[in-house]
Amino acid sequence: MARKTSPKTSQSTGSRIGRTAEGSGATSGSRPISHKPPRARRDTQAVIEQLGRARIDPYAWLKDDNWREVMRDTSRLRADIRTHLEAENAYTNTALEAPTTALQDELFEEMRARIKENDSSVPAVDGAWAYYRRFREGGEYPVFARRPTDLAFAGNTDAEQLLIDGDALAKGCDYFDIRKVSHSPDHRLIAFAVDDKGSEFYTLHIRDCLTGAEVDTIRDTYGDFVWGEDSKSVFWVARDENVRPVAVFCRRIESSADELVYREQDPGFFVGVQKSESRRFIFVVANDHTTTEWRYMRTGSDSHALTLIAEREPGVDYSVVDFDNRFWIRTNRNGAVDFALVSAPHEQPEEENWRIEIPHRPGILLLDLEPFADFIARMERENGLPRIIVRERATGAEHAIDFAEAAYSLGMSSGYQWDSPWLRFEYSSPSTPAQVFDYDMRSRQRILRKAQVVPSGHNPDDYIVDRIDAPAYDGALVPVTLLRHRTTPLDGTAPVLLYGYGSYGITLPADFRTGRLSLVDRGFIYATADVRGSMAKGYQWYLDGKLEKKANTFTDFVAAGRHLVSLGYTSRGRIVAMGGSAGGLLMGVAVNLDPTLFGGIIAAVPFVDVLNTMSDETLPLTPPEWPEWGNPLIDADAYDRIEAYSPYDQVSARAYPPMLITGGLTDPRVTYWEPAKWAAALRHEAPDGGPYFLKINMDAGHGGVSGRFASLKETALEFAFALACVGRATLPGWRGGTVA
Repeated sequence: MARKTSPKTSQSTGSRIGRTAEGSGATSGSRPISHKPPRARRDTQAVIEQLGRARIDPYAWLKDDNWREVMRDTSRLRADIRTHLEAENAYTNTALEAPTTALQDELFEEMRARIKENDSSVPAVDGAWAYYRRFREGGEYPVFARRPTDLAFAGNTDAEQLLIDGDALAKGCDYFDIRKVSHSPDHRLIAFAVDDKGSEFYTLHIRDCLTGAEVDTIRDTYGDFVWGEDSKSVFWVARDENVRPVAVFCRRIESSADELVYREQDPGFFVGVQKSESRRFIFVVANDHTTTEWRYMRTGSDSHALTLIAEREPGVDYSVVDFDNRFWIRTNRNGAVDFALVSAPHEQPEEENWRIEIPHRPGILLLDLEPFADFIARMERENGLPRIIVRERATGAEHAIDFAEAAYSLGMSSGYQWDSPWLRFEYSSPSTPAQVFDYDMRSRQRILRKAQVVPSGHNPDDYIVDRIDAPAYDGALVPVTLLRHRTTPLDGTAPVLLYGYGSYGITLPADFRTGRLSLVDRGFIYATADVRGSMAKGYQWYLDGKLEKKANTFTDFVAAGRHLVSLGYTSRGRIVAMGGSAGGLLMGVAVNLDPTLFGGIIAAVPFVDVLNTMSDETLPLTPPEWPEWGNPLIDADAYDRIEAYSPYDQVSARAYPPMLITGGLTDPRVTYWEPAKWAAALRHEAPDGGPYFLKINMDAGHGGVSGRFASLKETALEFAFALACVGRATLPGWRGGTVA
């Protein structure tokens, strides 16, 4: 579990002067005249002493000591904190949301019109049944269903058997999310995990497929589970008192009895559970982002005793699949930075028994494996682009499935059928809607199963996708993917939305998102920067953006923005930067490094109180993330390094652009007080910058509001803000900047 959101992720001193936005001839945005933002009370006596250092945290009071209970029941929030958060929301509503209502409505209707409302996934065949999910016309949540295999691709709903009705289950819920759905091997039962708070405490429901009757219920799970092959047991992951996934239990469904299978003792490691595609093994995995440890049991055994595959070793990451009667292990052990592929006997998986299947190839990152009885497919990335390689078990012969666009996104899955030559993969690009193919690895036949439909119309030829390299301060080349309309001028006048993340090795996919078109059709260039801290250019690209090299993430992003200016795509002050979670941290640091580069900042659930959070070992993600950021409780260098970039600790009288900052009251990944404290500090330290808008969702967590249409309203607000920041929308009462 990382601080992440899907893309919808040396300090300068500055001074209290207005920013000149090139292309507008106006000074930067200061706070609106007609509406006063709330000012949080300051407690200058809140001194924290740590490793011989002292810091003041004047807004520490915004953290409710009762935060664990608040995640389960938001009514438990302390009254003074609630009053302040509601005042922030009221200010944002009055000064930003209400004046842009018409624009938001227009954007929302536009984005909704691009969504096929009665959509369905491609059915996945498992024996006699084909399983899929679909949406009703106007439905917010998915329906999960199945039909007989002989009708799998006939589009016939007459034989449909409804398994889970998301719309019905969500009635009366302010928030609703189904994390995982899985049927039992005998097809008699269906299990699914539901979170109705946004706090990621999932209740696991087990129901009879034919009658819909609830057979068993498991509360306070992590939402991760697999079926036993006997169809009478479920292996599920439990949380501890600090909301961390720490243990795997086996639930005997007939008796509702739980047996402990594994408990992790190190608070820095999270636990997960998986089943091999062959269905012969269940794996229990412990990891802390950079170090993993796998154990296995055989599904046909009455014993749940686990066998260790390879003991954890700091910095050694590996993953395991079952293929050709051996474990095939993707590993970076022994200096294989971009990973090698080895295999070992099931009963003797120790390193001395490894056989090298694919040696380490620097610059070619081994991403993923999908095994079948007679084939194994792997995903690789080279020069920032993914590809699929298929190997035949009997001969070892390989062939590649390559794609021609300058930038694209690729995913693959093995489905339920082990003894099958069919691999399913999905392809899209920033201008090309998603396509789902079934690929016969034996004959190399490709069948298009589904092409994403844009009901309001979409012509890929109306758009241009560019891929450029932005030079960083040290000569490293940062990949930047650009989407623009053919009619958008390249004379420096176009505004840019520049999206970034850059942590945990997560690479931004160059995929198709219908929502982005609402900005691109209005003259924006939509850009994503794959800065160091991602794995866009291999695992070393990730290593060069973490711990003592974390500053590269931030300077890479600024370099990307400056390079877009130098190439004439845009001008200083016409870039709206956007990132969420750890990408919100990137926003906070980048705007400190070069505030006049940006015309606006959108920081969604931003991880901005880094020093305090990484010093609080009771928070869910803190111990597992010390390998990513460092441990400021015991390491003075880590303390100084984090303090030097932590946005909350580095706010000063800079000419900050307007900012939209969001959070969720029940968010366990980036707790609500981080964005709230940052907004308060910005108002106090840089009152002539901004304006700063804070919106805390009082009924949701890290992912924002639930529902496929309701979530579009959050995007509409973000886009309305972006348009206002560059003068493409008018906000009455705003003074200065590019906002009229």
